[in-house]
Amino acid sequence: MRPTGARLLNILVPVKRAVDYAVKIRVNPQQTGVDLNVKHSMNPFDEIAVEEAVRLRERLKEAVTSIKVVTIGPPKAAETLRTALAMGADAALHVEIPESAPAPEPLGVARALAAVIEQQRGAGNAVDLVIMGKQAIDDDAGQTGQMLAGLLGWAQATFASRVDLDVAAGAATVLREIDGGAEEIRCRLPLVVTTDLRLNEPRYASLPNIMKAKKKPIEKLAPADLSVDLTPRLETLKVTEPPVRVGGSKVQNVDELVAKLKEAGFTAV
Repeated sequence: MRPTGARLLNILVPVKRAVDYAVKIRVNPQQTGVDLNVKHSMNPFDEIAVEEAVRLRERLKEAVTSIKVVTIGPPKAAETLRTALAMGADAALHVEIPESAPAPEPLGVARALAAVIEQQRGAGNAVDLVIMGKQAIDDDAGQTGQMLAGLLGWAQATFASRVDLDVAAGAATVLREIDGGAEEIRCRLPLVVTTDLRLNEPRYASLPNIMKAKKKPIEKLAPADLSVDLTPRLETLKVTEPPVRVGGSKVQNVDELVAKLKEAGFTAV
């Protein structure tokens, strides 16, 4: 039995369906973006976030009452949620958008996640900790976690390489990656953590857990249910492949190098 008044933690893990990291990216014929008719999988940084949430429960036992994953994406994004459920998450929430809809921008995603957290609080399942990838490998924006913390007025610990929770004190000590080293900070809950590569190595979901994941609930909502507008503020005008690199050439001496530079239009300063 848990002592009366003991703190219980609800963890929310946002995940994103992205083009698989092993796929060679190509621009689509319309030059409006990249070709999406390729293999997709869970964003690798989000996979690390799911793994960390599961590990926290393994360390803290009953202190973690629930791990819920949430995604904002087309119907196919449900596959990503099933992967997270097979890794150990308890339940999932799918904010479904049409297949043809443009990908939500970081601010729109942060607003939707803030609305989900408020909805969970109203239902008596207040979120204490959000663990999410530091960035998605498709747009590499790296903004959603920070924006979410700002909208909520919560503490934030970005680029985490170690997370230690002190449940009794309602705080966390996080080691985070910075330029040239690491920084250790202590934050009060509720907290938004974004994961770095060195935080952990995600597990492979076992076949029994994959089968169990098919029976776990996935709640579906539309952006309108959260009173959130995901219409992009930015418009992509054109996407092109980078120019093909031209091979170099060797010169015999400095004079020949100077002559070639002059031919290319370079002049001495």
